[in-house]
Amino acid sequence: MNLRLLPCLLMVLLAGCGDSDVQEVRAWMKQVDAETRVGVPPLAEPKTFIPFAYQQKEVLDPFNPGKLLGELARQGGDAGAGGGGLAPDPRRRKELLENYPLDTVKMVGTMEMKGTMYAVLQIDRNVYKVVKGQYLGQNHGVVTAISDNTVSIREVVQDATGDWVEHLATLELQESKETAK
Repeated sequence: MNLRLLPCLLMVLLAGCGDSDVQEVRAWMKQVDAETRVGVPPLAEPKTFIPFAYQQKEVLDPFNPGKLLGELARQGGDAGAGGGGLAPDPRRRKELLENYPLDTVKMVGTMEMKGTMYAVLQIDRNVYKVVKGQYLGQNHGVVTAISDNTVSIREVVQDATGDWVEHLATLELQESKETAK
């Protein structure tokens, strides 16, 4: 062993044995612990629950599903017919893009070929081109207009009474991450 290293080793060992103000920190912690008082306010008493007794058993239940149908029959409407003349054709063959909900479809661009405007749509990692009149979405939606920034869609959905009603939807052009930089 080298004798020159011995004094350095002894100094390091002696430095580790020192108190280094630990006693002062412990004394301060004891003082703060003794002076600190915890004050938790008592919890308020809970309100007592008074049950309500429903006395009108003869009256029609407001949650009865037949109530709506009965009311429609009294007003002259046919609840099961689904009126309005907007009902979709059940015999029409569904197109590929009718399998996807509209919230999963992104418009990523447009293109024009031979005077026809196409919208470029992305679903997951697949890209499709759509023309006016093509069906799209799970609610019998048909593309009514294509512009540089939007695709307008007219959906036909059933409301609570069974009638078919129009719902207009729009897909807007999504900025790509590469062009946003």
